[in-house]
Amino acid sequence: MKRRQFLATATGGIAASVLAAPAIAQSMPEVRWRLQSAFPKSLDTLWGGAELFCRLVSDLMEGRFHIQPFAAGEIVGTFQVADAVGDGTVEAGYATTYYYVGKDPTFALPCDFPFAPNARQKTAWMYHGGGLDLCNEFFAKHKMYAVPAGNTGAQMGGWYRKEIKTVQDLQGLKMRIGGLGGQVLQRLGAVPQQISAGDIYPALERGTIDAAEFVGPYDDEKLGFSKVAPFYYYPGWWDGGPVIHVMINIDRWNALPKTYKAVINAAAAQTYVDVLGKYDARNPAAVRRLVGGGAQLRPFSQELMEAAFKASNELYDEISAKNPDFKKLYESSRAFRNEEYLWFQVAEYAYDSFLIRSRAK
Repeated sequence: MKRRQFLATATGGIAASVLAAPAIAQSMPEVRWRLQSAFPKSLDTLWGGAELFCRLVSDLMEGRFHIQPFAAGEIVGTFQVADAVGDGTVEAGYATTYYYVGKDPTFALPCDFPFAPNARQKTAWMYHGGGLDLCNEFFAKHKMYAVPAGNTGAQMGGWYRKEIKTVQDLQGLKMRIGGLGGQVLQRLGAVPQQISAGDIYPALERGTIDAAEFVGPYDDEKLGFSKVAPFYYYPGWWDGGPVIHVMINIDRWNALPKTYKAVINAAAAQTYVDVLGKYDARNPAAVRRLVGGGAQLRPFSQELMEAAFKASNELYDEISAKNPDFKKLYESSRAFRNEEYLWFQVAEYAYDSFLIRSRAK
């Protein structure tokens, strides 16, 4: 009798499993997306971030969620990624959103802007200061949802054909720079140019531009800027810790099952850590090689830094007066930055300063 009961129970369990399988399959549909990167394949850090994110999503979903990455220009160009995501040409993009300030200056704030919080502070603002929710309120107006998926850390101030000692040296200087940093430099007399990564070197070589900034030593070395513009300035006060986002068409995001959204968030978070760690690991050797090869490392003068800070704040006040979205995000980020430095000056700055001074001992 017990044997018959066992067989009946087992048979019933097998039948239940067979019946349940289609339901499970329906709840885990196969999804195939395309992701347009704003970066070329030659930049293994930035292009690598897009590749890593897509691979992690596939691995976590055992291939049921497949996202294929495309390098800049393969579907649309660097400066068309936001439009392509918003209008559904592609399901997702991987970019620094300040490339799209021409659509709305608010696009800079989720990524970076002159004298913004540094990389760690920006991460804290995004995840624990309400920043991510504010950013996605704005992105929704452009039919997108976005998650942080990379950060370069503080960037360099760019490559110049001549020395930049004073603000006067910026007069008429044609410089490749994106985001709001270009607008600040314009106030200081420079002529900003927005040029994608692959076109910067030939523009410098031909003299179409006099200076260019991109990221930092590791990427800049790959792009060869030191061969045509020897003066390498720091810090990149317009890029204290720019966030790279995975931008997703909002209809496609809303249609995803809850598990798929969780996978995107998890994959993006791991990619964020990997990209930032990769830059921190590779920049020291790269700057050593660049200087060894003849690059002239120079700090921006205090005069120039103070002039840029003043011009930046004036620009933000002007934009905020007529753009409520910008005002909301900027005031939140600025307040968070100021509060963070109450702590950073006590612990982080003191700790780092001591160890920097101690390196030569």
